Amino acid sequence: MNVIPPEVVTPAVLIDVDVLDRNIERMTSSMRGRGLGLRPHVKTHKTLEIARKQLAAGAVGITVATIGEAEVFAADGVKDIFIAYPLWVEAPHAERLRALAAQCRLAVGVDSAESATAMGGQLGADAGSIEVLIEVDSGHHRSGVLPDEVVDVARAAVAAGLTVSGVFTFPGHSYKPGMPTGAASDENESLAQAAEALTQAGFDVKTISGGSTPTALISGDTAATELRPGVYVFGDAQQLELERCGWEDIALTVAATVVSRHEARDGNVRRVVVDAGSKILGSDRPDWATGYGRLPEFPEARVTALSEHHATVVWPDSSELPPLGTRLRVIPNHVCLTMNLVDEVVVVRAGAVVEQWGVAARGRNN
Repeated sequence: MNVIPPEVVTPAVLIDVDVLDRNIERMTSSMRGRGLGLRPHVKTHKTLEIARKQLAAGAVGITVATIGEAEVFAADGVKDIFIAYPLWVEAPHAERLRALAAQCRLAVGVDSAESATAMGGQLGADAGSIEVLIEVDSGHHRSGVLPDEVVDVARAAVAAGLTVSGVFTFPGHSYKPGMPTGAASDENESLAQAAEALTQAGFDVKTISGGSTPTALISGDTAATELRPGVYVFGDAQQLELERCGWEDIALTVAATVVSRHEARDGNVRRVVVDAGSKILGSDRPDWATGYGRLPEFPEARVTALSEHHATVVWPDSSELPPLGTRLRVIPNHVCLTMNLVDEVVVVRAGAVVEQWGVAARGRNN
C-alpha cells in the first residue's frame, strides 16, 4: 500500500489490512507448528476487530495490561484473558475482577507474597475463581522474581485462596540490537527453572507463558506453553532496526503532509517537516534507535525530532526534497503508543479506504 487515499485528512493512522492479515497468519502458523499457544498482547492495537481476527486465526486467548483493557475485550465476548501485570488489588479492583471472572476465564499476574496476600484478602470467597501466574525476571530487570523465589510467592497465593496455574515472563531485554536470540535463551532457562521449582514443590504447572515480538519467531525448543507477542500485527521502526520484520511487514503507518521544507544552508540540515508530531507518532525512542520513525518510500530518511504537531525529517541527498503539500507515510518508532493516541484508524486495501475502526480500549489504563 504505497498510496494515501485522497479522502484521508492528515495526520491519520492507516492500517493495510492485507499486511495485517498476513502478519497474523504468519505468527499463528509459527506457533501452531511449534505446538505453542498464541496469546497476543492486545495493548498494541486496543482494537476489537483485530482481536477478533487473531482469535479466529487460532489464538488461545488474549493478553492485556490493565483491568480496563480486559473489561473492553470481555464485553466483546473474549472468553480467555490474561492480565500480564503484577496487580496490587484494592477493593475497587476486586469488584472489577469478580465481574470479569463471571464473564471469562481470567488470569492475573503477581510477583510478591505481599501482593498475592492482598489480592486474596480483597477477593475473599471469590479468590479461587481467578488464576494467578507468578512473574519471573528473565533478564529485563523490571518486575518479576528470580526463578528460585517463585515457590514462596506461590505458597502465599494459595494461602490467600488463589489458584496458582503457572509462571510468566517478558524478555524485554530483547529490545536491543543483537539481543533477541540471547534474550530468548534467557527466557527459556528462567521459565524452565521456575516451572521446575513449582513442580518440585507440589504445584500443578499448567501454563508457562513467555514471549515478545523480537523473540517469538526464533525457532528452537522452549519451556513455554504459550507466547504473548503484540507488535507483530503491525511492525514498527524498532522492529525494522532490530531486523525482526521487513519493510513489507509494516501494516501501520501514519499519513502525513509536508508543511515546511528547507535545503541545507548555513549549517542547517536538509529537511522537511510533516504534520504528524508526538501526539500521533508517540515519543518513545531508545538510545540505539536511529530516529523517531522511518519512511517506507524513503528508507534513508529519518525522523530526528518531534514536537507535539511537528516531525522533522532529515532528508537524504540521494532524493529530491519533496514539495510542500506532499503526502508521506511515516512508520512510528513504537507503534503501541500511536494506537493509544487516536480514536480511530483508517483501514485500507490496495490504496483504497475500506473501513474505519474505533480504538475501543484507548485510554483504559487502569
